[in-house]
This record gives sequence, structure tokens and C-alpha cells, in this order.
Amino acid sequence: MSGSHGIEMDGTRFWVKHRRRIYGPFDYEWAPDFCGVEMLYNGQKFGEYCSADEIFADLKPFHLPMCVVDVTSIVMGCVLFGVLNGLKESERLQLLSRRLRELGYEQFAPEN
Repeated sequence: MSGSHGIEMDGTRFWVKHRRRIYGPFDYEWAPDFCGVEMLYNGQKFGEYCSADEIFADLKPFHLPMCVVDVTSIVMGCVLFGVLNGLKESERLQLLSRRLRELGYEQFAPEN
């Protein structure tokens, strides 16, 4: 991850680089009952996905820059969508890059 902005992916874990500062790792794990997915920041739960109608996420307690919160939301959404829909890693990266560009965060988009 070079430059002042970017995303470093390692499987489902990722880090967000904003103004040369790195935030993360962000990741997910299955809930103990396997009925949902818990979203994690640096090992601490910040959200949960139960279904398309039941999503909760709150990064406010971590006092992250709003840009990092926005990018994290996009990346986490793409990671979960890709995993839950069986996308290959290359397809997940293409989806992520496309969504970041569409939403104005092209400086974070990974190169395809």
C-alpha cells in the first residue's frame, strides 16, 4: 500500500490507509450461533449482519475519520456480499474497485 490512501487486503481482513495513517484490521467472523456475521475492528465487534433487512454497524466509539468510516463501510459491504454470494477473490476485488470509484473514493480503489 503506497501513497497516502489505499486499502490492503489479506483474505477477508483489510486495512484502510488515509493520509498515510493505517486503520485496522477490519474483519468479520461468524456469530457463535452461525445465524449472522459479526464485523470487527481491531478485534472488537462494531456491527452485525443477520440478513439484508437486519444490519447494524457503529464505528463511532473508535473516533475514526469519517472518510475511513465511509470506505470501511463500502469495503465491508463488498467483502460480505462476495463471501455470502460465493464470489471468487478476483470478482470481489473487481466489485470493490468499481463501488469505490462509483462512490467517489477512487484514491482507495485497488488496482485490477
